[in-house]
Formats: sequence, C-alpha cells, structure tokens
Amino acid sequence: MPVPSETSAAERARWLAELSDALDEARRLIRTMGAAEGRIEEVELYARIEAVRLEVQMIRLRGNGSRLSDSDPEWSQTLPWQRSA
Repeated sequence: MPVPSETSAAERARWLAELSDALDEARRLIRTMGAAEGRIEEVELYARIEAVRLEVQMIRLRGNGSRLSDSDPEWSQTLPWQRSA
C-alpha cells in the first residue's frame, strides 16, 4: 500500500515504524509456528517477511520519503497476498 505523496515526512516515518513493528511481530509469530524447526512453509513465509522487513528498513534509513512503489518491483511480485491460490 503506497503512502500518498502529500503525506508529511513525520507521518511517513511513523507509518514505516508501525509497519516495521508489525513485521517484527510477524517474524516472532512465524518462528513459534515452526520456522525454527525447519518446517518448509513456515521457513518460506519467514524468509518473505524478512525480505519485506529489510526493504522497509532500507526505506527508513534512506529517509528521503521514498515510497514502496519506488522499491525493487521483483520482491513485490511474490508477496503472499498477491499470489494466486
């Protein structure tokens, strides 16, 4: 979900921080569901969450107001909610 261009830098920073927190929580949850034991589906989901988390961290570190749509489109093509069932 892209952040509107008129959004202030502070709002963007807050949004990215909230997203980062949610991704951290998702990683913890997936770890408890079996990623630590090497279950393939959980490991794959954990890796996808980690990739998105790192992308968000990169955007936050850039701090130039980049939107997710400015990111490498390759990772966004494989997001679980965009795959067909």
